[in-house]
Amino acid sequence: MSDDQVFDLFIIGGGINGTGIARDAAGRGLKVGLAEAGDLGGATSSASTKLFHGGLRYLEFFEFGLVKSALKEREVLLKAMPHISWPMRFVLPYAPDMRFDSDTPTSRLLRMTMPWIEKGRRPAWLVRLGLFLYDNLGGREILPGTKTLDLTTAPEGKSLKSRFRMAYEYSDAWVEDSRLVMLNARDAEARGATILTRCRVTEAARDGDLWRIDTERGTYRAKALVNAGGPWVADILTGVMRQNTQHNIRLVRGSHIVTKRLYDHDKAYFFQGTDGRIIFAIPYEQDFTLIGTTDADHSGADVKPEITDKERDYLCAFASEYFEQDVTPDDVVWTYSGVRPLYDDGASSATAATRDYVLALDDNGPPVLSVFGGKITTYRKLAEQALAKMGLGEAWTAGVPLPGGDFAVADVGKLTGKLAAEYPFLDAAWAGRLIRAYGTEAWDVLGAAKASDDLGHAFGATLTEAELRWMMTREYACEGADALWRRTKLGLRLTEDERTAVDTWIKEQAA
Repeated sequence: MSDDQVFDLFIIGGGINGTGIARDAAGRGLKVGLAEAGDLGGATSSASTKLFHGGLRYLEFFEFGLVKSALKEREVLLKAMPHISWPMRFVLPYAPDMRFDSDTPTSRLLRMTMPWIEKGRRPAWLVRLGLFLYDNLGGREILPGTKTLDLTTAPEGKSLKSRFRMAYEYSDAWVEDSRLVMLNARDAEARGATILTRCRVTEAARDGDLWRIDTERGTYRAKALVNAGGPWVADILTGVMRQNTQHNIRLVRGSHIVTKRLYDHDKAYFFQGTDGRIIFAIPYEQDFTLIGTTDADHSGADVKPEITDKERDYLCAFASEYFEQDVTPDDVVWTYSGVRPLYDDGASSATAATRDYVLALDDNGPPVLSVFGGKITTYRKLAEQALAKMGLGEAWTAGVPLPGGDFAVADVGKLTGKLAAEYPFLDAAWAGRLIRAYGTEAWDVLGAAKASDDLGHAFGATLTEAELRWMMTREYACEGADALWRRTKLGLRLTEDERTAVDTWIKEQAA
């Protein structure tokens, strides 16, 4: 791109906040550029617990505004992306003898107003009250409300220890986080945005009425700048832009383990720990269970987040307090960790730090807006508020589907059946995987194929040349990890040799 082209808005960072803002801005008719140093969603945004949720535990910290906003967003998002997001029921086991070492605002209020309640106890009525608020704060059309389960007879109790005789079942939603990032980028590009991946910004400086943005691919100019660097937001401000800031980021590492499938139903579990923390156990990629997350302070954005043995063992021991069959390190087939850039509100622990976000606008010259914190569930509202704060156009994204998401939430099964009928060589699992990844674009991925051989070389686990070519040409994939661990999770099902073959093929095609 030539040096004299001027963007209305240039965004540094291709995570969920950056791509969400890019999509929204491009849809408002703005000329938008975005630069991401690595792969889209390659850091925090592909390492979440993969939930659209209000954050039930945030109610204990009195984060009612955050929870309400997130709850209202769940169904808005579900309707826009029914292929990569779907409703999920969560089972919260309860036993009268449960005690929790927590110092939340709720626990302090309970001790002050009801001193006769044993310290650390969370009465059933308090849990039910929290779930009542969770059901009603944001309103629901698609998602059913809370109900009580008898674990002595319900299938959800079979895999749990016998001390858990009842549970509450409530609603949240699953999302394929890294695909969400990529689809926002694709939609932004379809609306005119320029998306630059593997393109690091080396310097950004005010130059008269414009920003000059120097990158590894050349220099760009823009009327306004957004710093959506996630864990690197403060580093970009002080290093790339050479500006001071009064806002601070708290880096918190969240680690997850993936095990062999631990139970037979399709619901997730919400487990409360005696240390005051919670974890989820979630059905994952049909044959696995996802368990997480931890909350540990992280030393620096450039320090690669990796699960420690202590974190792994903590998650195994935590889950084993609930499951009848112990979860051990030998059961772990994969792990991942991400760094959450939480706004530093001075909280005493990583667990207590706020999950809300702060939008900091510096309009002393050409404006720059920096995004501190945030949750994947509220990314769309964050984008709206960011652009409103900068005075750029009118909101439009509510109810507008992402690529491939132009069908009803309840029609996933119908769409899967239609795909399998039109491509008879697909078995049910293969067809289901394609619909969950690509939605109505699954037909474009398969094209005119009459047999599986028409899709080119099969790398294993139903992954073919045709699908890899789609990821390269339409989804910004540049290497094996992009395809196997972010665009899909097929890395779980391939051998090391097969994963190497995928990486080699992609790089040969790109050469």
